[in-house]
Amino acid sequence: MKIIILGAGQVGSSVAANLVGEANDITVVDKDERLLNYLQNHFDLRTVQGHGAHPSVLLAAGAEDADLLLAVTNSDETNMVACQIASTLFNIPTRIARVREQDYLHHPQLFGPDAIAISESISPESLVTHAIQRLVDYPDALQVLDFADGKLQLVAVKAYYGGPLVGHELRAIHDHMQGVESRVAAIYRRDRAIIPEGRQVIEADDEIFFLAATAHVRSVMAEMRRLEKPVRRIVIGGGGNIGKRLAAALENTYLIKLIEHNSARATQVATDLEKSIVLQGDVADESLLQDAGIQNADIFCAVTNDDQLNILSAMLAKRMGARKVMALINRVAYVDLVESSTIDIAISPQQFTIGSLLARVRRGDVVRVHPLRRGAAEAIEAVAHGDRNSSKVVGRRIEEIRLPVGTTIGAIVRGEQVIMAHHDTVIESEDHVILFLVDKNRIVDVEHLFQVGLTFF
Repeated sequence: MKIIILGAGQVGSSVAANLVGEANDITVVDKDERLLNYLQNHFDLRTVQGHGAHPSVLLAAGAEDADLLLAVTNSDETNMVACQIASTLFNIPTRIARVREQDYLHHPQLFGPDAIAISESISPESLVTHAIQRLVDYPDALQVLDFADGKLQLVAVKAYYGGPLVGHELRAIHDHMQGVESRVAAIYRRDRAIIPEGRQVIEADDEIFFLAATAHVRSVMAEMRRLEKPVRRIVIGGGGNIGKRLAAALENTYLIKLIEHNSARATQVATDLEKSIVLQGDVADESLLQDAGIQNADIFCAVTNDDQLNILSAMLAKRMGARKVMALINRVAYVDLVESSTIDIAISPQQFTIGSLLARVRRGDVVRVHPLRRGAAEAIEAVAHGDRNSSKVVGRRIEEIRLPVGTTIGAIVRGEQVIMAHHDTVIESEDHVILFLVDKNRIVDVEHLFQVGLTFF
């Protein structure tokens, strides 16, 4: 597939790095020569320096025969205009734009065949807000990911000393749960992936990824670890787009206090929110955190635009008594450092945006992609089509399918039914199949499995 990526920032470069090893022809466009030189020195791709919305620059990038345009610059307007030009002048079939401004997103009629020619818009703020909401709903989890329109969830938890599973075999979980099915998709022990088997003994500090129907997730988590008390009080650091959206989404269920440094912004946020209490001041101010009741907070979530401020305020909140702290961190190098510190969860906006973009460029009918373990692994949702003659998976038991090394099928969603995968489970046409890839470089082999042969048409 020939792909043009506009923007060599954190999102654009991360997407390029993910796609370049998958038999794609990648060209990255940016005005910053330094960013382009870095990409060219590290990856097998082309670069073009210039403004991404200029026709001459798109032409130089190969727009005449491109299959896909990913417009992920820092400017919504550049992204939208580039998609329009890509459609009008070059007839690029698929055009995806990152759009952050809510004023645009509140008017979906702006995008479509008869308006701005964007095939699909992606809002990083919406994706991050949804991800944090899931972590608030399941405060014991490290990560919560949706599949099949929310019917199924992949949840990561950490086993702890004295926990109900530590020292026991995986299959023991089924002995304790009657009528509730789940499937452990992967185990990470000291950063090494372990393919789960029934006789595998769980150790303290193991990171366990399990799949379960959404209605059963809490029951399974209770087997994995002793559940913490319910969340009631939440303090949000930062009243920007994400902080405000998060408060609005949570304020009808939880007691929310939000801290915003800018006086005018704090006043505006307080006006827009209905139930949240807004405090104006420095999110890393110890006395202000105390006034916000941080010592009684169940969750503190730092979501300012400053990584260092998020890290500092989250560490301070933890020291002052907040039960669980989260920090929004854009720089990948910081994420690695933070995960070994007192901060419970580091939230990387790029990972959510990248996952949403990857689902649009996978071959075969891949409808959802979730990068895991900082992009080293992936969980994907693929739809099976065809019949036994035209498909490599339809009509076959799972044990018959030649899955790539390190790849497991965890579950199947068939209509409204969630089916945990077993060796003798037969895949049917139109099943949504949830796969876990320990090595995301095997994605090309998985894509081939779900591509339909010509005899189907």
